[in-house]
Amino acid sequence: MASSSSFLSEDQLQCSICLDVFTDPVSTPCGHNFCMTCLKECWDTSSHCRCPLCKEEFPQRPELRVNTFISGLVAQLMDPVQVKSSSTAEDPTAYLVLCDICSKKKREALKSCLICVASYCKTHLEPHQRVPLLKKHKLIDSVENLEDYICQKHEKLLEMFCRDDQTCVCQFCTETDHKNHNTVPIEEESAEKKNELVRNHAKVEQMIRDRLKKIDKIKCSVKINKKNAEQETTEHVEIFKALINVMQENQRAAERQAKEFIKDLEQDITELMRRNTELEQISNTEDHLHLLQIYPSLCRPPPTNNWTDVSIQSHLDVETLKRALSQLQECIDDEMKKVVSMELQRIQQHAVDVNLDPDTANSYLILSDDGKQVTCGDTKQDLPDNPERFDYCPCVLGKEGFSSGRFYYEVQVKGKTEWDLGVTRESSNRKGGIKPNPTDGYWFVCLRNKTAYLALDSPRDSLSLKQAPEKVGVFVDYEEGLVSFYDVENESHIYSFTGQSFTGKLYPLFKPGRNCGGKNSAPLIICPVSQVQSQLVNVMQRCCLSLFIFFLLYFFLSIILRMDFCAYVPHFLRYHH
Repeated sequence: MASSSSFLSEDQLQCSICLDVFTDPVSTPCGHNFCMTCLKECWDTSSHCRCPLCKEEFPQRPELRVNTFISGLVAQLMDPVQVKSSSTAEDPTAYLVLCDICSKKKREALKSCLICVASYCKTHLEPHQRVPLLKKHKLIDSVENLEDYICQKHEKLLEMFCRDDQTCVCQFCTETDHKNHNTVPIEEESAEKKNELVRNHAKVEQMIRDRLKKIDKIKCSVKINKKNAEQETTEHVEIFKALINVMQENQRAAERQAKEFIKDLEQDITELMRRNTELEQISNTEDHLHLLQIYPSLCRPPPTNNWTDVSIQSHLDVETLKRALSQLQECIDDEMKKVVSMELQRIQQHAVDVNLDPDTANSYLILSDDGKQVTCGDTKQDLPDNPERFDYCPCVLGKEGFSSGRFYYEVQVKGKTEWDLGVTRESSNRKGGIKPNPTDGYWFVCLRNKTAYLALDSPRDSLSLKQAPEKVGVFVDYEEGLVSFYDVENESHIYSFTGQSFTGKLYPLFKPGRNCGGKNSAPLIICPVSQVQSQLVNVMQRCCLSLFIFFLLYFFLSIILRMDFCAYVPHFLRYHH
């Protein structure tokens, strides 16, 4: 009978609190085991009496007794461990592979023979290097577990690998149990596995490099964003500073004017007080002749200013204020346009290929052969009235529906006086008149009478657009419940349905509007994905071109400022030629 040490390890008899082998092991009612001291300390320091492992609470604190069975297992386990540790300390060669032939003092083995199933030291290995028959034996670096290299069934060398069962086999196995299986020499399979490991190693290293590059890219983006934010903050602060400076200068001007007015008024008061004294004195005089002689000068008003219409006016420069506010508004508009432009570039990465579904098209609609254009005709076509088809409203859906993730597509609306674009639920009504609002499963914007743009929300929302869009982008984030519309050419936001709750598939919807005697004959055209992607490339090219022109101008200006222009022209012409 096998001993307990053959199937038990130190880890299996370890307390989960102190992470050491049990000392006086005790069991809880839930079946878990701990050291008695560890469990008591745990319960003494807690207001709840529960198992530290599964957290089951006990209404009353259990009485702890040593589990004699587990304690006995611990004792059996510790004995061989102690013996092994003591023998290791006494014999430094305990973990070396020793020669199987040496009889007295065992020496270290250099090689192991898979044919002889034995390990040899330098002295006893000599016959395998000299005798021709023994030279054919398969030698490997000395190993302790030679039995693992031998087939347990046929006691032969494991020298083949069965790819069907993914196991090592001997030559006899290939003729019996693994007959007709795909078997190859273990060296060949090992070489392939090594190559695969090398490839995996290279992939992991590449993944590490990619992530390090991503970290650098993110850090660089943070730096650029911080620099741009600081620059834009400085520009905006300068605008506010200019506005504050204007107001402060106006205040200082008003204070200077007030001081001048007060000075003049004080001079007038002094003059009036002098006149008042003269009048008081002359009114009490007995010299009648003198009174008559100076009376004309006293009757004239004193030399003072007329202050009736004088007041301190606000010196706020309204025009300067308007210019500062206008400049601030332009900065805000520019920033908003940048934000929308970046948002549009981001969502264009989710562009999908949309094709019109003829099975859903109203009988008056005319679809192009490539499924990318639709217009409304004047004559009703003879088409089967299937459940998917719009029988009254001149609408058509895209072929593919979307029930998760994000998708984006663009539609050209140039030259039209009426159109409707958006998405609808798969289950929305297609027969008779429809109610275009989110409640009935329709999310779209429309154009009416050439200039009136509406978001068909609940209630309808009239849209004020600075420019008539020629190409409209539609973006849907299914999980976020978002449907957004963009003017692609002007890189501006048109409208967004937010906080929606989608169920089932969503399909792109197109309504080109009635022909109106040819006034609305231009088709709705779905832009291919390649065109959307080329727009992203064009944005990058425009940025590169702007940088190139900037550096080119800087180069020429630097030369012109540092050199005589006339002397430089011949060099420039020769270089240009």
